Amino acid sequence: MRKNALVGWLLLAPSLVLLGGLVVFPILYNFWLSLFNKHAFLPVQNFVGLAHYRYFATDPEFWSSFHYGVVYAGATILLQLGVGIPGALLLNEAFRGRNLLRGIVLFPYMIPTIVAVILWKWLLNDSYGLVNHLLISAGLTRDAVPWLGPDYIMASLIITSVWQFFPFVVVTYLARLQTIAPELYEAATVDGASAWRRFLHVTLPQTASVLFVIVLLRGIWMFTKFDTVWLLAGEGGVSRYVRTLPIYAYARSFTYLQAGMGAALAVIMFVMLLAATAVYFRVFRVGEALA
Repeated sequence: MRKNALVGWLLLAPSLVLLGGLVVFPILYNFWLSLFNKHAFLPVQNFVGLAHYRYFATDPEFWSSFHYGVVYAGATILLQLGVGIPGALLLNEAFRGRNLLRGIVLFPYMIPTIVAVILWKWLLNDSYGLVNHLLISAGLTRDAVPWLGPDYIMASLIITSVWQFFPFVVVTYLARLQTIAPELYEAATVDGASAWRRFLHVTLPQTASVLFVIVLLRGIWMFTKFDTVWLLAGEGGVSRYVRTLPIYAYARSFTYLQAGMGAALAVIMFVMLLAATAVYFRVFRVGEALA
């Protein structure tokens, strides 16, 4: 038995070392770094304990970034579900050109983020953008809408992100739809259930687990999204109207050169997501038990 256990641990050792080096050590080092007032590049640091955490508790910029992050993540998740689920239901039906349409739907998710952002910055430009051209041509507005200005930059960011990431919802939900037994729909149809009732009483219960995973993953990814926000708004100007916590952590680390504060923000985000995930699992289990 001891020999078998030893062999087992030896086989696990490479994975454990890799996991420790790539996950556990960075997390612990980041927490250790958050306890110091450290320059981002120079070897200058001094121990401050939990001072950074106390500072952020009353920092207006932190709470503003938290607010923008929640709005951004919440709106994009809802819209991705609102577009992705109907899209998956449509692509699950049999019609001519379905395979081609499935490939087209994947396009936004396959292209690099910088390409997607440049495309949407061109489409939303208030001088020569196609969106304003179509709106004016249709008589919906007389003047060009400054989509990349302070009043609309959050909406533009949400639109860009939903377009880029809704294919994930489509593909994941469609994969589950294709495993549902057709007999369930046939029985519901025989009982006189309408399309809406078939979706409500057959499709939704069968796909509840995959919806749970979709919301969890997309929530974590959108709350920690950096590249799309940074590329669309940059630093300075309108960026303060969409400055989420990852952007604020980057600014603290590499603009203000306060690596300790940036690390503290990373720890705070980690704890927030951990707590939100725990609550989410708890609510889902309660709902599953009630069902």
